[in-house]
Amino acid sequence: MQDIENIIKDTNDDNQNKVNWTKAWSSKYPVLATYREEVDVEKYAKEIRRMLDDLQKTYNYNELDAMLVLKDILYHEWKDKR
Repeated sequence: MQDIENIIKDTNDDNQNKVNWTKAWSSKYPVLATYREEVDVEKYAKEIRRMLDDLQKTYNYNELDAMLVLKDILYHEWKDKR
């Protein structure tokens, strides 16, 4: 776990932007390579954008903080229901 924490700490935006995360994670989770052909992405994207905008407005978060908070809420909802 310490190795992962160190990698996260040492990663900067330039390095992160060079990675195609969908491609990287799809080797472990194949659905990430195919869902765009099956899912009404625009429908979910609109709702996610609404939630991001609401977090920014309600809590005065910048765009990155709103995304991180929403992502964390989603993760905990998924984890808690397992």
